[in-house]
Amino acid sequence: MMRELTQRIIIDEGICNGKPIIRDTRITVQSILEYLSTGDSVEDILEAYPSLSKEDVLECIRFAANLMNRKFIIDPTAA
Repeated sequence: MMRELTQRIIIDEGICNGKPIIRDTRITVQSILEYLSTGDSVEDILEAYPSLSKEDVLECIRFAANLMNRKFIIDPTAA
């Protein structure tokens, strides 16, 4: 089952273990964020993944930022 999270980000249980991916690819949002966190530029990512657009990379950042707007509850029984 595919679920559209944004216009460019989807979750499909059958692709990448259900992690959020960029539509029409098998590239996870997590992968893009990890590249950025190690200092790679948007241009570096586009060179490594020529099928992506700058807007795809920016959408990954927006998606992650949107997750931080949510309320998180720490469940002591889960630790």
